[in-house]
Amino acid sequence: MPTLPPSPSPFADRPSHEVREVAESFGVQAERYDRARPRYPAALVDRIIAASPGPDVLDVGCGTGIAARQFGAAGCQVFGVDVDERMTALARRRGLDAEVAKFEDWDPAGRTFDTVIAGQTWHWIEPAAGAAKAAQVLRPGGQLALFWNVFEPPASLREGFGQVYRRVLPDLPMFHRPVSGLNAYSAMCAKAADGITQTGAFGEPQQWRVPWDHPYTKDEWLDMVPTSGFHTKLEPATIKELLAGLGAVIDAAGGGFTMHYTTVALTAVRTGAPAPSAS
Repeated sequence: MPTLPPSPSPFADRPSHEVREVAESFGVQAERYDRARPRYPAALVDRIIAASPGPDVLDVGCGTGIAARQFGAAGCQVFGVDVDERMTALARRRGLDAEVAKFEDWDPAGRTFDTVIAGQTWHWIEPAAGAAKAAQVLRPGGQLALFWNVFEPPASLREGFGQVYRRVLPDLPMFHRPVSGLNAYSAMCAKAADGITQTGAFGEPQQWRVPWDHPYTKDEWLDMVPTSGFHTKLEPATIKELLAGLGAVIDAAGGGFTMHYTTVALTAVRTGAPAPSAS
């Protein structure tokens, strides 16, 4: 289910960038993550590249290199940074030049870039410190581009999925009721925009969306679920029961379905003002 829960979670007393035990847990599913996680729509990649003053891209929270490979295939020179050694190791095996570091503390060693991207990761980064670091490494006129895939299950499955989560995870109400993930991500984008604005180093942040659909077989969806945030922290017996329940719901719906995605993007252009300190 969602990387970021749309309602109160067991970690509700902490902002997501402080929930390090989840932010650094994705490597336990690195191979599955790389195989099963959805890619990003070509329209998003094309729009970001068209607005970039050059081909040099820094991928923040690069993970296994999913976004980096898409930007690389479109002609960019991509460098990655990720906090998880296991994810970064797989990205390197897939051909990405990457370093292991918490982005807020990362030493760019004088390197600068035309665009800084972050796919499905900026909520794990402190908004103001992350924006300041991005400003430090961006050339004047470069852009910061943050984006997330938000999914909306079809109505025919939404309540069934909710029933499974209520039964298997009774203590996690964040998954119990069907809510709009777009609302949660819009609020998260607003926080990211505030962090960008605080630096004084960017123009006005712009939020935009790209809708798209993706068909899933039952096995494809069940392969993806354990890679999502908070699911990575479940006990093996619990995730097994959860997947069995979700699979039964999909079987009852014919064995497959089409997921509606909206990729939410937030972009801002680096001005010519001196880069603020990222410390």
